[in-house]
Amino acid sequence: MSNAQQNEWPLWEIFVRSSRGLSHVHAGSLHAPDAEMAVRNARDLYTRRNEGVSLWVVRSEDIITSDPDLKDDFFESPKGKDYRHATYYTKSEGVKHL
Repeated sequence: MSNAQQNEWPLWEIFVRSSRGLSHVHAGSLHAPDAEMAVRNARDLYTRRNEGVSLWVVRSEDIITSDPDLKDDFFESPKGKDYRHATYYTKSEGVKHL
């Protein structure tokens, strides 16, 4: 590891929820020495004008992703398992609250 790499702060991914009931959305990335400073910097950088009600701050190296080159196999719907989809079922007569 080079001196430059040893002195570089970790990269953090920032997710902001703009209001209650909405999902967190990726807002950007920043470098910070630790989680507490990452949250403070994220607040200052990504919610300056009261845009958010919640922040998620995740160390970039802790995010695991699927391989985009394998998307066809990875996301292919399993054949023969139609029962996993609501459209497979029909409403039964006499059954309440279904």
